[in-house]
Amino acid sequence: MLTGDDAVLLVPPGESGALATALRVGEPIDDDVVVVVSTSGTTGTPKGAMLTAASLRASAEATHRRLGGPGRWLSALAAHHVAGLQVLVRSVVAGTSPVAVAPSFTAAELVSAVHSLGPGRRYASLVAVQLEKALRDAEATAALASLDAVLIGGGPLPAGIAERAAAAGIPVVRTYGMSETAGGCVYDGVPLDGVRVRIADGGRIVLGGPTIAAGYRNPVQPDPFAEPGWFRTDDVGAVDDSGRLTVLGRADDAISTGGLTVMPHLVEAAVESHPAVAGCAVFGVPDDRLGQRVAAALVLAPGAVAPTVSELRAHVASRLDPTAAPREIHVVDELPRRGIGKVDRRALVERFGATGPV
Repeated sequence: MLTGDDAVLLVPPGESGALATALRVGEPIDDDVVVVVSTSGTTGTPKGAMLTAASLRASAEATHRRLGGPGRWLSALAAHHVAGLQVLVRSVVAGTSPVAVAPSFTAAELVSAVHSLGPGRRYASLVAVQLEKALRDAEATAALASLDAVLIGGGPLPAGIAERAAAAGIPVVRTYGMSETAGGCVYDGVPLDGVRVRIADGGRIVLGGPTIAAGYRNPVQPDPFAEPGWFRTDDVGAVDDSGRLTVLGRADDAISTGGLTVMPHLVEAAVESHPAVAGCAVFGVPDDRLGQRVAAALVLAPGAVAPTVSELRAHVASRLDPTAAPREIHVVDELPRRGIGKVDRRALVERFGATGPV
């Protein structure tokens, strides 16, 4: 509790002490704020997105309208993350009870939980690593395919996983949003009802509408909420003539190499189309000549042999500008992740930034 009234502070387990101080627990807070969701982003600076009942309800109702109506939800994400919280909010708004399964569920547990949802419209909200885990088991895959929608958030969905899910008939909906927007507010590139999207200087995505948080509990400078009703994100994107948003990646993930800018997300999609690659993360490491060089950490497909740098560069260059092709590769057992499952590029830079090309 933030004041002893009705506002609740949501933090990851084991972090309540430091965040309680940073987010001023015990000090007054506006009456309309019901939840403060802790978020540090990639900077490590604790922040707290102040969500009102109105913003949470607007998000839940817009989600149900987009998906075809209220239904029963599978809860597979921790509630201290906004995606997990919104499963609970949607259930309350729909007048239903969610069926919970641990985020680290087994295939059998997932199948049982989906079965427990019963008849009617049924939904789930997962992250990519959970979807990939389910796809390894035929019964779990069939269970997800029986749902009316499976929302996937927490970062980009690798192309290989998306293709396998589509082939299995799983109704995947890719969502984009964050704690500051009460969760996903753009579905498959199309803003939810009432949500506004525009592209500001430098390609920065700016989101507006009724789902926007009331601000940060501990304001930062520059203030991304400075324009009333809008939130300036740390992401870069583009909007086409039909109004569909394409997210290109985080601005601070951009790699400046040889005077040109490379967005990791686009390179990852090209790398993951290589048959030997099951997953990858692209990041920049220091380079005396180029400023930064493009590096890639690869998780290999079962039984596959790692491609050489030359082979991978040729593969990527056939799809993107050659500047974007990785100049070094590192084979790893798994990609480091943080929070809800986002790839931790900072950890990769710290691990491989001084090792030099492979």
